[in-house]
Amino acid sequence: MDRIYAFTLATAFALPAAAFEPLTIVDQGSFAAGGTVIETPGEYDNNAPTEAGQTFHGNHLYAFYQVPQDANPLPLVFWHGAYQSGRSWETTSDGREGFQTMFLRRGYTTYVIDQARRGRAGNSTEAASIEPTPYDQLFFDQFRFGQWPEYFEGVQVDQSEETLNQFFRSVTPNTGPYDPAILADATSALIDRIGPAVLVTHSQAGGPGWLTAIRNPDVKGIVALEPGSGFVFPEDAMPEAMPSAAGTLEAEPIPAEDFVRLTEIPIVIYYGDNIPDEPTEERGKDNWRVRLDMARLWVDAINERGGDATLVHLPEEGITGGTHFLMSDLNNGQIADHIAGWLDAKNLNQ
Repeated sequence: MDRIYAFTLATAFALPAAAFEPLTIVDQGSFAAGGTVIETPGEYDNNAPTEAGQTFHGNHLYAFYQVPQDANPLPLVFWHGAYQSGRSWETTSDGREGFQTMFLRRGYTTYVIDQARRGRAGNSTEAASIEPTPYDQLFFDQFRFGQWPEYFEGVQVDQSEETLNQFFRSVTPNTGPYDPAILADATSALIDRIGPAVLVTHSQAGGPGWLTAIRNPDVKGIVALEPGSGFVFPEDAMPEAMPSAAGTLEAEPIPAEDFVRLTEIPIVIYYGDNIPDEPTEERGKDNWRVRLDMARLWVDAINERGGDATLVHLPEEGITGGTHFLMSDLNNGQIADHIAGWLDAKNLNQ
């Protein structure tokens, strides 16, 4: 590494440079990983081009990496959730530092990805229709900011109009059908390229994150923020489906020998606040009641087979007001500290 960049990161709202300590980055860049190539039969004619003889590259991911000075050996791979992109980790909607920078400051090389068929990895080998469907208010409820138009009391969200505007404008559509196997293949290809790493997943990325760990032994640990789907269980030990006001959540069966892989690495799952213990007709809340319950069963299934999985329900630790976007909440520094402590305890900082 022969390049050194020393700069002070600023926020989207142009806070004074003095708001942050300088951070030295010794290398940074971006690249694609994984994916497939479609080839059209025939011979390409340079002067009368048609599809004949041409190729199309798709289903890869996009990765942006930064390496801090004196970096820890194991990098962190930050993987966004549904309707989001790598922006989830870069900065918060109210213009504060995101996890990307917070963990650079803690000595970790960071890889922030846009998963296959999303954002800067938009090329998909299968078509999808992108419709301008109004669903901002649904997201407000489902991501537990409150019940539209009111915020929950004590919620860890800046409630200014511009912050909400910035959040809604972070929504990023799929450019092809959602396919966890394709996402896991691309991320596994990233791990093949960069070597051993820890996955940090959010929401929908939880499921393909676990599939990536099953595929690739160089995934050395997983931090999962509010996984919402893709809970894999041994096919002979499936839990019952869990109905909720937002629909029914079902586990996904995998071979028992694949599930064993998840018992071989440390895993921690985090959930925030305003998740009820009992069924409710409030759709946004009940959606997460069953996901938290399923996560508890999933952690038990791993530990019963000799694994090392932990579920942290933050209100039980005295950390209240957390939304579905724990990495962006007003107390995201406190959450980052908690995660860093877990990484230290599991020797994933070396």
